[in-house]
Amino acid sequence: MSYGTAGTLRSVTLDDVRGAQKMLSGVARVTAMEGSRHLTRLVGAPVHLKCENLQRTGSFKLRGAYVRIAGLLPEERAAGVVAASAGNHAQGVALASALLGVPATVFMPHGAPLPKVSATREYGAEVRLHGQVVDETLAAAQEYAARTGAVFIHPFDHPDVIAGQGTVGLEILEQCPEVRTIVVGVGGGGLAAGIAVAVKALRPDVRIVGVQAEGAAAYPPSLSAGRPVSVRNPVTMADGIRVGRPGVVPFGIVEDLVDEVRTVSEDQLSAALLLCLERAKLVVEPAGASPVAALLSAPHAFEGPVVAVLSGGNVDPVLMQRVLRHGMAAQGRYLAVRLRLTDRPGALATVLGVLSAADANVLDVSHVRTDPRLGLTEAEVELHLETKGPAHCAEVGEALRNAGYPVIG
Repeated sequence: MSYGTAGTLRSVTLDDVRGAQKMLSGVARVTAMEGSRHLTRLVGAPVHLKCENLQRTGSFKLRGAYVRIAGLLPEERAAGVVAASAGNHAQGVALASALLGVPATVFMPHGAPLPKVSATREYGAEVRLHGQVVDETLAAAQEYAARTGAVFIHPFDHPDVIAGQGTVGLEILEQCPEVRTIVVGVGGGGLAAGIAVAVKALRPDVRIVGVQAEGAAAYPPSLSAGRPVSVRNPVTMADGIRVGRPGVVPFGIVEDLVDEVRTVSEDQLSAALLLCLERAKLVVEPAGASPVAALLSAPHAFEGPVVAVLSGGNVDPVLMQRVLRHGMAAQGRYLAVRLRLTDRPGALATVLGVLSAADANVLDVSHVRTDPRLGLTEAEVELHLETKGPAHCAEVGEALRNAGYPVIG
């Protein structure tokens, strides 16, 4: 669908996406398609990774933002543009505006990751911090647009944006013409809708699967209701797809053309991000890793060859540290245990000797001596350990119990 001159809706077509591809020539990169031997073995068919995490600004968002801004009338360009985002869309709008010589103001929430705020400023946008959540930031940006005449650039709910994102689909067909399934993360739905428009027009046999985080999955209930419905307080580490309500424009396309929308857990997202880093040597944000999480959760549900779209790589280093630890825990490679010891010299060293013999790497140790539940001569110790997997975790626990240290948590 797209807007007509009277504000009505009409279809986004393959010609729209091809026009966007010409417009983006020399602006957006044709990102790499990398094979994954590990996922290929798991799925039982070839799996390729479409690396939009290596796109300029670190995500696919530049494509849609550039096409939308490039299509503005001269008087609209003169008034400038405004956007609201916690990260990827902000950077896409900032760079697109700079390339087109259009003034840009971007509202970002307080607490937005500093690397994303700094990058948005460096691309040339004026950044204004407002609100604690994106909904508050969005309201501020829309008020600014109404007051100043600046054009509001929506992150997903506009046909020009969808056409720009659809160029990813054209590249997939060019790079992997034998593809049978495309798996893509879904937030508001702009990327999935664009890919679906392009791919289904040329290859209606290709299955398109959308992926949402369980805590921010607005599409399954919306598709059941036949209209966009809201999810209250969406919660997920995957901020790139943490959207509480589908866009009106992409929803109609997803409903018509996307074959299935699946959900993944936070543990699965963490494991996917860790896999991308360790096996593919690719830095991917949680939203970008959601297609890989879907493959890990149900590897035999996808007909190959499969293309998983890694939609972005803008992950805050602090979040990366937390997610990697979470991912290691989800894979059984990180173990936290609490023990009670006799509070005497050498007691901790003895425990550490047991762990060393079990080949567990101690990451952190903390003591508690003042808990009223403890006896006069007792101390409680919490240890964070790096292990080699679930079987090794069981071996470590058994070694501690055999040495007389019952694990209490």
